[in-house]
Amino acid sequence: MSDFPPPGWHHLAGPLAAERFGPRHGERFVFVHGFTQTGNSMKPFAEAILQAGGRQAVVMDLPGHGGSDGVRADLRRIADMVARLGGEATYVGYSLGGRVCLHLALMYPHLVRRMVLIGANPGIDDADERAVRRLSDDDIAHRIHEIGVPAFIREWTSQPLFGSLTLSEAEYADRCRNSADGLASSLTMAGTGAQGSLWPRLRELAMPVLALAGAEDLKYAAIAEQLAGMVLDGKWQLIHDAAHAAHLQQPRAVVQAIEAWLPAPPD
Repeated sequence: MSDFPPPGWHHLAGPLAAERFGPRHGERFVFVHGFTQTGNSMKPFAEAILQAGGRQAVVMDLPGHGGSDGVRADLRRIADMVARLGGEATYVGYSLGGRVCLHLALMYPHLVRRMVLIGANPGIDDADERAVRRLSDDDIAHRIHEIGVPAFIREWTSQPLFGSLTLSEAEYADRCRNSADGLASSLTMAGTGAQGSLWPRLRELAMPVLALAGAEDLKYAAIAEQLAGMVLDGKWQLIHDAAHAAHLQQPRAVVQAIEAWLPAPPD
């Protein structure tokens, strides 16, 4: 998975900048990126899932990111736009993308055949803690404007949360395509502090759910275990030698976990 972004992707018309790869009538997988990333961040990972054949992938730039830089939306509106692009599919979401997928699955359960969540948080139950997080998100939004996107990307990805994650030059340049206004709007409108808690609604999810977390990301490992235990058909798994962005640090291990969880193709 060294090519970034890999070739062969085609524009997909819709409310967000989006692309599709693979046979048009193949089983669809929709990959939803995290904060500061773009759809390009998910392409090598998506192509690895498509290695099995007979599958297609859709990626998009979320509001405030990449080609969707000028779009402003909260999580429910984002979920609506992603659903319009993705249709009926297996949804794979990382961090911010995972929270989008959770909203989408609750709003449009008929569209979500299965769901994979990587380092995703259903929200903060305690109202006071959520208010503190919102203030923190506002401070980070101000910080982006203060130091600029390139410096912020370096600062953001050097947090202990991401462990030993190192961005390639291409990945760093891709994240630098984002604007300060776009990233700030994503935080203030779709950050964890702006989100209501979805924990009380997890039992409404009837589709199979796989919750993954890096073994070094203790907070999100505990969340993955708790989340999987609350949905009707949930499973969770740790990815060793990985922190928050497990699919970037150990992509092959994440692909193997997903493939082992997916149902066997019909004979």
